[in-house]
This record gives sequence, C-alpha cells and structure tokens, in this order.
Amino acid sequence: MNSPDDNTRPSVQQDDGIDTVGSIETNVADGFTMAAVGDLLLARPVTKGHHPGLADVLRIFHEADVTFGNLETNILDVQSKGCPQAECAAYCVSAPELGPDLKAMGFNMVSRANNHTLDWGLEGMRETSRALDENGIVHAGAGENLAQAGAARFLETARGRAALVSFAASFKPMARACNAAGEAPGRAGLNALRLTKSIVVPPAIFESLRRLRDMLPGFKPSKQERSCVVLEFEMKFEMGEKAGYCFDADPRDVADILRNVRRGKQFSDFCIVTNHGHQPGEWSQESPDYEQSFARKLIDSGADAYVVHGPHQLRGIEIYKGRPIFYSLGNFFCEDLRTPAGADLFDAYGKDPRVHTDAELTVDEVAIGYPTLEGIVAPLSDAVYYESVVAVSRFEQNQLAELRLYPIELGRLKRFANRGVPRLAAAPQARVILERLQKLSEPFGTQIAIENDVGVISLKPDASI
Repeated sequence: MNSPDDNTRPSVQQDDGIDTVGSIETNVADGFTMAAVGDLLLARPVTKGHHPGLADVLRIFHEADVTFGNLETNILDVQSKGCPQAECAAYCVSAPELGPDLKAMGFNMVSRANNHTLDWGLEGMRETSRALDENGIVHAGAGENLAQAGAARFLETARGRAALVSFAASFKPMARACNAAGEAPGRAGLNALRLTKSIVVPPAIFESLRRLRDMLPGFKPSKQERSCVVLEFEMKFEMGEKAGYCFDADPRDVADILRNVRRGKQFSDFCIVTNHGHQPGEWSQESPDYEQSFARKLIDSGADAYVVHGPHQLRGIEIYKGRPIFYSLGNFFCEDLRTPAGADLFDAYGKDPRVHTDAELTVDEVAIGYPTLEGIVAPLSDAVYYESVVAVSRFEQNQLAELRLYPIELGRLKRFANRGVPRLAAAPQARVILERLQKLSEPFGTQIAIENDVGVISLKPDASI
C-alpha cells in the first residue's frame, strides 16, 4: 500500500505534516477489485430458478472484493407488512427470499436511495433494511433521518475497508429524509440531491414566454432577471442558444454529500459513491449538464468510484485522476413481474383491477411509457434498456489499472415471465453493446478496446485526466 507521501490527492494535515484526520487517498492492497452493475429490478429469487446463462454472469463476481448494485425494490411480505404508497408510479416489491438470494449471487453492497425507496412506506423501507442486515449486505442511502441516510456504510474485505455513500437526484417529494429542527423530530427517508430544473429556449421563444407571464392574471411585476421566466406548475425557463434542459444542484445538499464522502473515506480505504438520477430523461444517452463537474468534485473529495444508475440504459465512462466514473450502468435485472400493484396505479393507466391483471398493467407501463419525475413519458421497451455491462475495476498501486466490461442482455424478447434476467451477450450483440459504449465514452477521452467480446480499458498506475 502506498504511503500518504506517494499519493497525489490532498489529505488533512497539521503544519508538521502529520496526518491527523485520515487521508482521503486510496489505501487498498494490490489487486483490489470492484464489480459494479446498475439497477436491480427483480421481484423474486432467481439463483435456484431456470435462467440459462445467469450462472455465467454471476461467476464474474467470484473474485471481486466488492460487488455493488442499486437495489430498486423493497423486500417485504406484503401480506403482513407495508402498503402501497408510490404516488402512482410503479410499485417495486420483492419477496422476502430475495435477501438471501442477493447474498447467494455475490452482492455485498447495495445502494438504497432511489425513487422507489418508499413505494411501500416506512415499514417497507425498514423491512428492506432488516432483510439486507440479516444477510450481511451493506447498504446506504436510507435511514431514520438525513444524518443516517447520508452516512457512509462500511464493508470489511481482505484487501481493505470499503465505504458506500448513496444519494438520489430522482425521488418523490416526501421521500426525502430530514434532520430534527428544534422540537420537530427528523423524518425517515432517503438521502436526496435536490435539483432545480430549467427549460432552455432560444431568445425569440423566451421573449414570448416573458410577455405571456406579464399578461397572466395576478402577476405582479418585480425586479426579476430577464434571463429567467417562471410560469405556473414550477416551470422555469432560461434563455440560451439551443433548446434543452439545465439543472442546478442545491448547494446545501452538495455540501452535505461532499462532507459525507470525505468522512466515509477518512474511515475507509476505498469509497464508492452512487447517484440514482433520471435526468434529463430516460430517453437520453447523455448525462445532465451538472453531472460531470459534480462527479469530479466527488472524486476530489475522496471517492474512488462514482456509479450512476436510473436512466435504465448505458451512458459513457470517464476516467478522472485514475478513478472510474460510470455515468450510467443501465439495468442488471429488469424483471417485469411487478406484483401486487396498488389500486391507484390501475387508475393512472385507465385499468380496472377487477378486470385487468398486474401483468397487463406492467406491459402497458413498459411499452407505452410512464410519466417520469421530470415530467417526460419514457417508454422502456427498446433494446437499449435490456442491454448493459458488468464493470469490473481492478486497482494496482491504489489507482485503476484495468477496467473490464462484460456485455449482458436481459432477454427482451423472452416470454413475460422469464425476461429481465441477465446472461452474457452473444458475439454479435456483445459487439453492438460495446461499440455503443465506445461512442458514448469518446467525449470523455476514454478509449475502450474490444478483446474477445469484452471491453477493456487499460491504464498505467499514474494515469489521470
């Protein structure tokens, strides 16, 4: 392991150079390996079922010190625990047997902060925590207050202690955890990164919107910036050359997350940071405009890997200061057996639970699309949502030495009861997936070689961008 003097990122020191708080540098034994995947959307245990090819995928995890994924479901017995509270989104729920099944697959760290954390209320959130704890799976991102939800959680491995910090940029309003304020107690929920969304429009359209705002009944002129127009329904418009979306992160949340990352690294040898965000929409292969600069701040604060999930499709990979940034790892499981579904979800799709089944509801949701938290209908039936990679990062001399990308496909064309479970993609499809990832990563200066249908990023120990 390297000494603090060998590293390139700063640590907290006294004037005499003695490290008094704990370096934010990586401090793992050579060969430390992290296997990372995207969203885990599954309702049932799968390791004992008939899923050809799954065992080949799970073998990739065998040599990893950390195997990480985003748990986008709740684990509970719905006959006796919790109730639907998803505000007309999908109700993600899994049988209690999923806890030991995740352990059997090899997962030892999962993130919890996402837009489905409270689908089944606080009881569902707590039951999920209990199921993971009972199976020795470290989880972060949800808790009884903001301090607990935002705190790093730790895993002991043979090559070093790993930390996990989890937050979500896409979430339901009342799912956000809060700390106590005076006599008011804190609120249980998830660790949130609040974003302010603006719609960017060309100058001529912006001027028309400004005039419309001024004409609306009840509008009172004030000293508002001419570069910003706010209409009803919290729609904010800004002027720009090209139409699109921009996002501003809440500085309080940013400061809190960066502090938790710094603290997590001070108490560990390796720190993983994860974000669940759909922005600018699940239709987009590009990250939102705030993400790259924020990702780099996370690395500068001590993160050794930044993993984004939520778009349900692959986005590019960046290597910054010898650390990987995955702007989206898509889906690892995308199982469509979402049952039971709440009555309000049937109402949202114009269906009747006395006539239609949960499966028919899910088919419409996937094929037609559903309103996202960003207000955009996103169909999820295209092939890109059923193609992804398992990313295996190996560290030498405390920096990324090699990143291997194993293409997987989730059986998009299989029978409804069987699709959504990963297997290694066959040669033609594997190349399509990797070539797409090559193009998505080019803007970040990342070069991905293809060797025997596996993507490879090789770096020297001192590689940095």
